[in-house]
Formats: sequence, structure tokens, C-alpha cells
Amino acid sequence: MIKKLNRRHFLRGLGVSVALPSFEAMLPSKAAAAASVKGKAVTASGMPLRMAFLYKPNGVNVDKWKPTGTGADYQLNATQKPFAKFKKDIHLISKLEHKNGTSGGDGGGDHARANASFLTGARPFKTAGADIKLGISVDQVVANEIRQLTRFPSLEMSCDGVRKSGVCDSGYSCAYQFNLSWRSETTPMTSEANPRLVFERLFGAGKKGERGKSLKSRSAQQQSILDFVLEDAKQMNQKLGRNDQLKLDEYLTGVREIERRIEALEKFGLPADPKIDTPKGIPASFEDHIRLMMDMMVLAFETDSTRVASLLLSHDGSNRSFREIGVPDGHHTVSHHGKKPESLAKLAKIDLFYSRQLAYFLEQISKKKDADGSTLLHNSMIVWGGGLADPDRHRHNDLPIVLAGNGGGTLKQGLHSELSQDTPMSNLFLSMMDRMGVKEERFGDSTGRLGVV
Repeated sequence: MIKKLNRRHFLRGLGVSVALPSFEAMLPSKAAAAASVKGKAVTASGMPLRMAFLYKPNGVNVDKWKPTGTGADYQLNATQKPFAKFKKDIHLISKLEHKNGTSGGDGGGDHARANASFLTGARPFKTAGADIKLGISVDQVVANEIRQLTRFPSLEMSCDGVRKSGVCDSGYSCAYQFNLSWRSETTPMTSEANPRLVFERLFGAGKKGERGKSLKSRSAQQQSILDFVLEDAKQMNQKLGRNDQLKLDEYLTGVREIERRIEALEKFGLPADPKIDTPKGIPASFEDHIRLMMDMMVLAFETDSTRVASLLLSHDGSNRSFREIGVPDGHHTVSHHGKKPESLAKLAKIDLFYSRQLAYFLEQISKKKDADGSTLLHNSMIVWGGGLADPDRHRHNDLPIVLAGNGGGTLKQGLHSELSQDTPMSNLFLSMMDRMGVKEERFGDSTGRLGVV
């Protein structure tokens, strides 16, 4: 008989830790830095180059979002004002689109397709069953190429619940709507919504000053469990049908990732304790939840735990209410505004709320310094936006996109670019991958690089 083992028991978080922040004494020469990482995910000065993706749901009130003017002299619109302080560090790009978010003959389900296509540039196969199919996401293309550089190839977070099955939008699997990051065509990455668990995954459990002590013993225990699981998996695979074999393969992918974390612990050593309290869990306030998750992302970047991260603020189609800002109605409800002034005003309030969260994130990441004296914001590429523009019409073109950070000095910032025609957002991703040292000829539905960045 095959032994039983609770998957959650051992997959819930090897407390794999993070490295020290970069110090001036650790600053490598340009040549040494380039040689050590083969030119991937580093700036010209040898600092880590990070990329992050943050998803805002349900489109925007276009009249309050669209900036006026182009080039460096453009003017931010009303719901963009919260991040005005960082105007020199952002690039607003108009007329980016995701055609694979549109119906394409598949009928309803625009919210599921908006989420699914955002980082993949791919069209989801319409199903509510186990035969989901999409495409690998840009973050995972990069993570696969630079995974040897950090303890974690990537970090996936969410302020929503995590769902990989069930029926959601118009017959689409919930996996499409609740996941930004995809490991493969059939496997979404598992995101974490609890900031406490994110922290413990990065630094380990326990009190300040005690977290590192348990990591070696925990990794040894988990290695024993992994050996046990792999042995049983070989026996089990021979008795399974095709669908169950696919599930087992996904399961073993997670096992192999834990093995990689154990190897990383041996390679990089124990982490530096951040000397801060472990988060207590998910805060009652949605804003506090978002900001705590953003703090975790900044901390992971600061300590070079990972150079690739994503955060789903809320899934597209979310009907969350915002009573704290005077909007008791559900977000999805008011997004179908029908051009009614009252609904448009409520939608603008919600857009303003999300813009304040972007401003918070940029503020936090701009406070952190790398060993070369530049900020983490300077040495990052951050995409903020969503898969819908005008939500009332479910428009998947002219998306509300902010490209923040300076890419280590390689990005053209302080601009608003209005492209001459609708352009695949995948073109932007190709250009970002280039800067991470990951060369691909095509990604998703790309037609070339995005020259304006």
C-alpha cells in the first residue's frame, strides 16, 4: 500500500531565508559582476536588477485616468496624482493591449481572460475542468533563467484567496482568474496571501534573533520527507491515469522546488535576521493587507532573496466593497457604470485608492539603497496595471499601465508615450527580458520589442 502523506504538511513553507543586504565592501567590479552571473539580472554597476508585477483589477474610469500631453511635459490625471512625486521615475504607456483577453469567439469571461493574459500574453483555453491551458508567464521565463542567483527564483503573492479549481467567470476555471504567474501551460504558481507565511518563508519562524537556528534542522527534516515522497511517487506513477499523472507531475514540481531551496540554504548559508516582528497574519484592513505584502516584496528585494516578484492586489471581477473610502458598492458592480456620473465617481474613488497603494510601494522601495549608492527603485523594473481599460465595455486595449523604476539606468522615464497603434503588451515584456539578460525572440503574442522604453 502506498503510504499517505499530507501535501500541505511539508509544502507549507520551508523557512528558506534571504541573504544580507548589499554592502559597499561587497560591491563587485563590472567585469566580475558580469562574469559571475553571465550578464543576467544585474545593472552596469553590478547591483541586482529586479522586476515586479502588480495587478489592479476591473479597469479604470478612463476620463479620470488618461494623462494629457505626451513626452516629458505631460500632465497626470486626477486618479494618478498620488504618485506624482515619482513622475521622474515612471513611464506611462498608452495603447498597450492584450488581444488574447478579448472574446475571440469564446463568449463571456473577460475578467478571467484579463487576469490570465496579463503576464502570459496567451489566450486561456475555456474550461472549468482540470484541462486548463494557458502559457508560461514572463516572470517565470526570467525566473527560470536566473534561478541560480538567489534563494528563491521568484516570489508570488496575493491579497485574494488562492484558487486553482472551480468555476468562476462564465465557464472559466478559477485558476485563470486567481493566478497571475504560470509555471507552464497547465500549472499556475501557488501564491501566498498571508504576510506571516511570506515572512516565515523568507526568514524562518520564531522570535527575533532565533529564526535562523531552526533552519538547518528543518531543512534536514524536510529532506527526509522529500526522500520519502519521491520514493512513493515512483511507485504511484505506474498506477495512475493520464490526468492523475499530470497532477502528480505538478506535485513533484513543488517537491523539486523545495529541494532547490534546501540546496540554496547550503549554498548561501543562514540568513541575517531582519530584527523585526513577524507579521501576525492577514490584517482586517484591505489597505493594511496590501501594504504589508508590499513591505514583504521590498524586503525580499533588499536582501536579494529574489529578483522576480508578482502581487495580485485583487482578481479581476472582484466585487469587493470600499466602505472605508465611501464606496459601499461592489467594485465590479460600479465598474459597469453605464456612463452614469454617480457610478463613474465611485469608480474614480476606487482607482484613487489603488493609486495610493502604488505611491506607497514606490515610496518604500525608493528608501532602500544598494551598495553602489543608488536606490532599489532605480535598480528595478515595476509594471503596475490591469488587463482592462474601460471596464463597462470590457476593453482590453489602451490598458492603464505604469512602468516604474529605472532598470539600473536603462529605462527612459519621466514620460508619457502614446503609441501610434494598439501594441501587444508582450512587446514591453520582451524589452524587459532583454534588460534581465534573458534573450527571447518571441513571447506570448509579441510582434517585436517596445522601442519607447
